[in-house]
Amino acid sequence: MWDINPLAVVGAALVGLVVGFPWYGPLFGKRWQAALGMSDETMKSANMGMIFGTMIVLNLFAAFILGHVLATYGNPDLRVSMMVGFGVGLGFIATALGVNYLFQRKSLVLFAIDAGYWIVTYTLMGAVFGALR
Repeated sequence: MWDINPLAVVGAALVGLVVGFPWYGPLFGKRWQAALGMSDETMKSANMGMIFGTMIVLNLFAAFILGHVLATYGNPDLRVSMMVGFGVGLGFIATALGVNYLFQRKSLVLFAIDAGYWIVTYTLMGAVFGALR
């Protein structure tokens, strides 16, 4: 009942990178940067090693927790795992971002880009768990 496939955890964690590169690159990168009011110079001055290293650790933890949730339901099939991932992305992540962005007075464009990323990412994380159950 509590079996979590470690390969699925790693694969699901890597989904964030696989989705993130096109999402925050060619698809929405410039609009995201503009919505944040971030200059090219600011973008270039970031410590990318620290950012990506920490992101991987956080994604591993998130993937482990999603795997734990799915394991409590007996490691469901691909369809149900994707539905659970979608539900987590939309019902927990996007709504939490929405509340924060309201109080931070951030734009709807930024919310749509960031929330969309997490909804797609968690849906595909669920797909990884469903495929490797």
